[in-house]
Amino acid sequence: MEGESTRQQKVARQLQRDLAEIIREKGTAVFGGAMISVTAVRISPDLSVAKVYVSIFPSSKVKEAFAIVEASAKSIRGELGRRVSKQLRIVPELNFLIDDSLDYVEHIDELLKK
Repeated sequence: MEGESTRQQKVARQLQRDLAEIIREKGTAVFGGAMISVTAVRISPDLSVAKVYVSIFPSSKVKEAFAIVEASAKSIRGELGRRVSKQLRIVPELNFLIDDSLDYVEHIDELLKK
């Protein structure tokens, strides 16, 4: 977040809320039974590209669910466009990335139990 303008931060927060809602409305069935959370959004200074970090549970379904998310990117972006058309001139390109920080925490927990 450091170095980001206030506008970037506001837009990123709004996109995170909207994307989380869009994904939640699609439901877990669409994503192969996996639960998907939008953990963070980082947006470029010109607001044209958004990196969308998603966390997928359970971790056994990450590959399958992430492939579905990427395949759905166009329709997700379309829905996002309908929601933010009043606030943003252009709808940012969405680049989905896996946020594996939960896996990392799980891994540390496992190591600490030994």
